[in-house]
Amino acid sequence: MSDTPPPIVPISDTATLSEVCARFKSAPYITVDTEFMREKTYFSKLCLIQVANPDEAYIIDPLADGLDLTEFWSLLTDEPVLKVLHSARQDFEIFYQASGKVPAPVFDTQVAAMVLGFADSAGYQLLVEQYCGVRLDKSSRFTDWSQRPLSNKQLSYALGDVTYLRQIYERMRDQLDENQRSSWLSEEMTVLTSDKTYEIDPDSAWRRLKHRSRDAVFLGQLKAIAAWRENTAQTINIPRARLVSDDALLQIAAQKPQSQADLEKIRGVSSGFAKSKNGAGVITALQAAQALPKEDIPQRKDRSVLRSNPLGDLLKLLLKARAQEVGVAPKLIASADDLDRLANTDGDRLNLMQGWRYEVFGKEALALKSGQIALTAKGKDIEILELDD
Repeated sequence: MSDTPPPIVPISDTATLSEVCARFKSAPYITVDTEFMREKTYFSKLCLIQVANPDEAYIIDPLADGLDLTEFWSLLTDEPVLKVLHSARQDFEIFYQASGKVPAPVFDTQVAAMVLGFADSAGYQLLVEQYCGVRLDKSSRFTDWSQRPLSNKQLSYALGDVTYLRQIYERMRDQLDENQRSSWLSEEMTVLTSDKTYEIDPDSAWRRLKHRSRDAVFLGQLKAIAAWRENTAQTINIPRARLVSDDALLQIAAQKPQSQADLEKIRGVSSGFAKSKNGAGVITALQAAQALPKEDIPQRKDRSVLRSNPLGDLLKLLLKARAQEVGVAPKLIASADDLDRLANTDGDRLNLMQGWRYEVFGKEALALKSGQIALTAKGKDIEILELDD
């Protein structure tokens, strides 16, 4: 008797996909994952979709000629069916670009792991080992998923991303119910399922670039050419860095070239780029930025001011102590930036002053700021002491 597993045949026709989706709409939950390629494009190229309910599992081939994914998009937004994914944000970005809708309701096992005390951004392999007792074979991890045909080993690897996810979800669901933290996870899913999370605003692209300048002219130039790069990269569907690198953008904004000949002299800008219509586009964007009224020029806050307060260091210790005590990843409660802002402001608008975060940490953070509690060492641990008036 052969031990060779039966061949996995991806769904490649609309009729079969519609039948599967119709059955899956009666399931209490489905697990979903994707394989995609993005090295050569701005938008991710969806290559495979894996989906399972508690009893069945399938692979869908979105590259198959004539396959209509309408019923699958409908399944992802069917309210009675919970969608379970691991680290869902990239998958949701792809779904939103393809269908204009974000799946809901959702259970993200990576976020759930943080609520349950795992380290920040726990990987899928770690959760499979923890909850399923299986060590995954990662040899197919770097497959070119756009190639056809895919081997049975590659397809089996891809399918494992949704079959093990069923057991992980069910165990996590029970743990969250037992710990009375299901509502904590629900709060996190609100941002994940918001359309605004996946809308691309070219005018905000400059904020992702790393620099220390607060010069208004520089920032105005940077905003203009970063928006130009974002729009152009989307239009021709290539990675933004392949069009022009971040370092080159910063150099252009700093040197303010007035012509394509000036642009050609800037380090990191090729002669071919400078002389092309893209080079002309950069100059046009810079000229438009020079004509902006003062009130439209972007402003960048001085981060050094926020990080100069020693209270931020105390808040970090408090966060570590409270996160360890309640068994939650510290990053889920508050970021380093959140703590710096709280140290220098009243923090009313911060997430850590809302919902479960306030009960777990925010309340005591305010008490530390006002001198009502203190921190001390007890062995290797940090202990929180209440102070008398």
